[in-house]
Amino acid sequence: MSETQGLEALASLSSNPVVAPVERVQQLDKFGRAYATGKRKNAIARVWIKPGSGKWVINGREQEVYFARPVLRMMIAQPLNLTERATQFDVFVTVQGSGLSGQAGAIRHGLSKALTYFEPALRPTLKAAGFLTRDSRVVERKKYGRAKARRSFQFSKR
Repeated sequence: MSETQGLEALASLSSNPVVAPVERVQQLDKFGRAYATGKRKNAIARVWIKPGSGKWVINGREQEVYFARPVLRMMIAQPLNLTERATQFDVFVTVQGSGLSGQAGAIRHGLSKALTYFEPALRPTLKAAGFLTRDSRVVERKKYGRAKARRSFQFSKR
């Protein structure tokens, strides 16, 4: 009899209390812009978005001038196209480090975060697409006794 009481008492002490979901609120600066930082490889992108007509400025230049390759332009526009907000926001970006591909990835990451700060309801869509996850792959460092990070020097028997 005491054993069943002990099990009932144990069942009533659930170790997983119900946790309320985090309430996300809009985060804007005094100019009505949302700001976020995106990173990829060694590139760091600072992204500001505000309601507008869909204009892009990257390091003081137009999007078509800075990213001449259409693939990179498509890559940075993915979060806006996915959420169907391509012509609703003006995007201002400063990006430095790495190459153009790394910079495009950093801009996409920063833009996705800025969209969630401006419109928290977009977070599930962007998270499901994987745009809010920072791609942590970076170049492996060179080790001593090696020609590169992993490549050995050429072997010679004599």
